[in-house]
Amino acid sequence: MRKILTVLAALASLSLTNCGYNAIQSEDEQIKGNWSEVVNQYQRRADLVPNLVNSVKGFAQQEKDVLLGVTNARAKVGSIQATPEVLNDPAAFQKFQAAQSELSSALSRLLVVTENYPQLKSDALFKDLMSQLEGTENRITVARNRYIKAVQDYNVTVRSFPTNLTAMAFGYKEKPNFSVENEKAISTAPKVDFNAAPAPSK
Repeated sequence: MRKILTVLAALASLSLTNCGYNAIQSEDEQIKGNWSEVVNQYQRRADLVPNLVNSVKGFAQQEKDVLLGVTNARAKVGSIQATPEVLNDPAAFQKFQAAQSELSSALSRLLVVTENYPQLKSDALFKDLMSQLEGTENRITVARNRYIKAVQDYNVTVRSFPTNLTAMAFGYKEKPNFSVENEKAISTAPKVDFNAAPAPSK
């Protein structure tokens, strides 16, 4: 009886391997790992925002609208729970992506404003924050690209025959992915040239 059970277990294992079950499991775990890194890097960026806003505020208090825009965008990002369940909910994923894009745009507007304040650009704290922000944006780009590739591989697997039959049987569906018109532009930190001469006043 024990031999029969062993043979059946071996056959079941072989069947799951051939039908793509193990591949789906492996790729699903890869996506979760890559997602965690995306979330970590976005959180790292969000954590920089308060200090960045305060640094700019010290030199440019009159830019209240821009500063408020960054603060509100950061608050919206913080209100979204970026749990692994988001990966199976296209609407929730879209909400997460939209909030992060809004923060990216708000930060871009803030950094454009800083060009008008040479003293701010030469401030040591601001320079350090900008260096951290640029490094974080670069890590976000790498993490997003890894996530995008992992989701592409997974989605191909769950759509391809015969693994699509296994996916349907076990309830595995395609996962949402990042989709922007210009991925590179939205994922790249705006450049601030600290050595540039200030624009002549009119």
